[in-house]
Amino acid sequence: MASPVTERTVIAPAPRATGATKRWRFPWFVYLGLLPTFALLGVLAYYPAVSGVYHSFFDWRPGFDSPFVGFDNYRTMFADDLWWDSFKNLGYIFVVSVTVMWVLPLLAAELVISLRSERLQFVFRTLLIAPLAFPGVVTVLVWSFVFDPNDGMLNQGLSAIGLGSLAHNWVGDPSTALASLLLIGFPWVASLPFLVFLTALQNIPKEVYEAASLDGCGRLRRVLTIDLPLMASQIKLLFFLATISVLQFGFAAYLVTGGGPDNATQVPVLRMLGVAFEGSDWGYAATLSTTLFVITALFSGVLVLIRKKENSDARAL
Repeated sequence: MASPVTERTVIAPAPRATGATKRWRFPWFVYLGLLPTFALLGVLAYYPAVSGVYHSFFDWRPGFDSPFVGFDNYRTMFADDLWWDSFKNLGYIFVVSVTVMWVLPLLAAELVISLRSERLQFVFRTLLIAPLAFPGVVTVLVWSFVFDPNDGMLNQGLSAIGLGSLAHNWVGDPSTALASLLLIGFPWVASLPFLVFLTALQNIPKEVYEAASLDGCGRLRRVLTIDLPLMASQIKLLFFLATISVLQFGFAAYLVTGGGPDNATQVPVLRMLGVAFEGSDWGYAATLSTTLFVITALFSGVLVLIRKKENSDARAL
């Protein structure tokens, strides 16, 4: 008797995913839409930068003969005490920007996130973020009226509470001009740091806070041991942005003090603009611009490399 034949079901192996099936790709001609963007970047960003570096080696006079002077402009820069003194003011601005100007936004973000009512959180969040939409020039000009020595709100307020003896020409005195300039925007809550801190706190799981509460963790201890460590990446990002922003600082000083009095609020950007538009020394201005660009690029590169290394170490763990 013939033995029964056992049928076996053969399952074909699934086809391996190839690069074409893993990732959907745009047709090549879609990328042609980026050409206008690159063209504008080339004309408005890259060309001025390259032109500045090139003309820093010339006694540049736009529209006239511009003889080649080699490194003479750079030798002049190294002997320019006003240029290097402006970096001292920039150092003070940087220290205040990454310390005092972060404390109040962090406190405001902690208070908003601690509200139990989501509706109240939304209201306060909106009220504190909305001023970010206001033009910066309006804020600076309003504060210039606040510091006005005659009819300014600050001196008027001091006189109203019997402290008229403290009235002062705040931005006209070299000893108080820089500090007054840094007060612009006080209490600095309507700012990018507040938005970043608030977003970071909202992304912390509620279970973490509940566990901390069960362990008897107080508010201050929670901020120091939970919130700040979990916001480390956001703080590093803010530090990076603050470094770039401070190196380019000059907008408020230009409108309020113009770098004075007695160069008390002089910063590199203002020095560069003064050399160009007041001294008409465009070649030397290009040298200062190139130097500031190199310093900014170096700081940016170092911070990016540090962040990249930290990400690589985190992936390795």
